[in-house]
Amino acid sequence: MEPALVALFVGAALGSLFMAWVIGAGSSGATPFAPAVGANAIATMRAALLVGVFGFVGAVTQGGNVSEAVGTGLVGGMSLPVAGVILVLVLGAGLMAVGITTGYPIATAFTVTGAVIGVGLALGGTPVWSKYQQIAAVWVLTPFVGGGIAFTIASLLPRSDVPERYSVPVLAGLVGAVLVNVQFSFLGAAGTSGTVRGLGQRTLAVDGLASTVGITGLAALAVAAVVWWDISRDERGGLRHVLLALGSLVAFSAGGSQVGLAVGPLLPLLDDVGIASPFAVLVGGGLGMLVGSWTGAPRMIKSLARDYSSLGPRRSISALVPSFLIAQLAVLLGVPVSFNEIVVSAIIGSGAAVGGRAAVDARKILVTVGAWAGSFVLAFVLAYATAFLLL
Repeated sequence: MEPALVALFVGAALGSLFMAWVIGAGSSGATPFAPAVGANAIATMRAALLVGVFGFVGAVTQGGNVSEAVGTGLVGGMSLPVAGVILVLVLGAGLMAVGITTGYPIATAFTVTGAVIGVGLALGGTPVWSKYQQIAAVWVLTPFVGGGIAFTIASLLPRSDVPERYSVPVLAGLVGAVLVNVQFSFLGAAGTSGTVRGLGQRTLAVDGLASTVGITGLAALAVAAVVWWDISRDERGGLRHVLLALGSLVAFSAGGSQVGLAVGPLLPLLDDVGIASPFAVLVGGGLGMLVGSWTGAPRMIKSLARDYSSLGPRRSISALVPSFLIAQLAVLLGVPVSFNEIVVSAIIGSGAAVGGRAAVDARKILVTVGAWAGSFVLAFVLAYATAFLLL
């Protein structure tokens, strides 16, 4: 193994760690618990601690799909060289750091995706149109699906004919049903990926659609029953517990979906270098995000909590449920997705349900969407031009 190659890999790994830190310190480390902090359900530092821990667990147990897509699924016919990986990470992390410093809403997923495609195409790779179509569909539909679900939930929770001791447990049961069917990296047979539902089927020695529906339904009923008991006993406390649980799940999903943006570009290099496994790379990315959440996220959590302070627990629940669902869909598909886009869309949807059209600032929405699109275009152009001229 050439020492120069190892040195370049170490440099790329350091860039990946910096990117992971930026992700943890940015919106991915702040948005999951900002609504809970704004609703006075949890203190800022405790929220930063929890989002770091759950983000790390999500990165290690669910980060493989998105990491593989970012590392090998965006450009065909080639693997990025070490210099190309370093360029992607430097551009992505640099643009994100500028966004955090200036307050400009640069989206991580758009930035890294644009940089990887730009470098890959400049070095002679071929477009993977099927993956681009899948990514574009998720990016375009997220605001409408997430906002629509949030709008529907926020419209139902305050209704007198839909008591919260029933509506909130139903939502919790839905989340529980999804959770037992999401993929974890260690729950499958012989240490492969699998679901809690699949583990139950193997334990009970059953298979087929009936057992799938039965185990999923039992999980949903169990979660709904616990939440119903908690809210019936103490409505305020029960809603607080649901809000904290959803924040934890959203933080977990953020780790699973965002770690690939930091470590995905490293994966093509592992075969050449041979000094680290994909699991070790995921652990490193998760630790970088954890440190970022603990050291950089508290300030952003405080800032976002002020914006969310008017949400209250019900509207916050309305925003976090679709955030969890969409993030898990992105993890399943292996699609890099902007967590900022997910959460902002859900908050806009829940706000429209409560305050009507007057609560939606059309100009601010257009500026934000323009910033998301601009993040991708800017990263692509800079990456393509730099790689074409220097590599």
